[in-house]
Amino acid sequence: MQVTETLNEGLKRSYTMTLSAKDLDAKVMEKLKEAQPDVEMKGFRKGKVPLALLKKQFGDRVLGEAMQETVDDAMKAHFEEKKERPAFEPDVKMTNKDWKEGDDVEVEMSYEALPPIPEMDLKTIKLERLVVKADDAAVDEALANLAESAQDFKDRKAGVKSKDGDQVVIDFVGKVDGEAFEGGSAEDYPLVLGSNSFIPGFEEQLVGVKAEEEKAVTVTFPEEYQAEHLAGKEAVFDCTIKAVRKPVAAKIDDELAQKYGAEDLAGLKAQISERLEAEYAGASRAILKRNLLDVLDEKISFDLPPTMVETEAKQIAHQLWHEDNPEVQGHDHPEVEVTDEHTKLAERRVRLGLVLAELGQKANVEVTDAEMTQAVMNQARQYPGHEREFFEYVQKNPQMRQQMRAPIFEDKVIDFVVELAEVSEKEISKDDLEKAIEAMNDE
Repeated sequence: MQVTETLNEGLKRSYTMTLSAKDLDAKVMEKLKEAQPDVEMKGFRKGKVPLALLKKQFGDRVLGEAMQETVDDAMKAHFEEKKERPAFEPDVKMTNKDWKEGDDVEVEMSYEALPPIPEMDLKTIKLERLVVKADDAAVDEALANLAESAQDFKDRKAGVKSKDGDQVVIDFVGKVDGEAFEGGSAEDYPLVLGSNSFIPGFEEQLVGVKAEEEKAVTVTFPEEYQAEHLAGKEAVFDCTIKAVRKPVAAKIDDELAQKYGAEDLAGLKAQISERLEAEYAGASRAILKRNLLDVLDEKISFDLPPTMVETEAKQIAHQLWHEDNPEVQGHDHPEVEVTDEHTKLAERRVRLGLVLAELGQKANVEVTDAEMTQAVMNQARQYPGHEREFFEYVQKNPQMRQQMRAPIFEDKVIDFVVELAEVSEKEISKDDLEKAIEAMNDE
């Protein structure tokens, strides 16, 4: 196939490829000859059907396959010769649309090439890792939060009205049109006001009640209520308030520790200290990663494929628009304008993505099956009761697998670069770490 360059501008490439009718016919005959031994046709023994007859019978079908294979082979040879990789699937189309059998085939191929990535001595990169120790104050604060979440309830004094957050112990009977309905009654039911565990409007009407008081609560079941015979209907719940209890934090002692799986309070404190330092290390790593990406973005410069930048900018604009308009779930909205800020961010993402991909490839960084399985398991936990369906969806969806693989690959490349870089450590307080995270997120 004859290949002629028609455009070489920046990263944009365009070529015309001409396949002669003679070569195409030879390719067709070659494919028919390969298939001949297995062809059966009335009047001929298996494998003895003449090629001329096979061409007449199957030529049109084989012709298309031959053209596609020839173009694919030519493209592969072209990229190997030029040592180029396309940023996207090349745009390939026949230019002689009035083609008929016996004519040469003319094809135009256009693409944007991935740019060559300049090399960088990773050992010259200097980074700072922030280190935070879990001090007694942080452990005590975490303990207090645990005690708060493990709260008990204590009876309020007689005659004291209930408040939001209190627990009221009630007997109730629910009625629709004056008739009690199934599942609408209970005795000694402990209800925390503000927990939103009952029908909207129910708990609010019990704020301000006292023990031994009776209260009629009127609510309307939601239109989409699971019990269809109650959906949208008004109901009255006759409630008897048997107790009003205020929340009290659990005592910080060995008993609290055992509730959280530790042998004693000292063991719980050790667990908390370990967990806090793991959280600090995670936040510190996020800052280290951002600083590393800033260094790579600043020190490595090259031309970017325009279409990659344009596509990324549109995705960024679309994502940010939905963050500002969370009430819009679908894509039925006005076209989102791409700003210079979106484009600048897209250029950074594309540049760093190409750099990390290049570094990972040269370092033979791979995402193992075990790492992918763990990632799928972690994400499947977000769909309790539907884990199997999620696994099957990921298995059948290559794009989803790639989306899950990408951050794992990126983190492994980051770890590879950090190992080679010159990294110093700086011990700081938890408050300073939080400020550093806030500053990073505000950028």
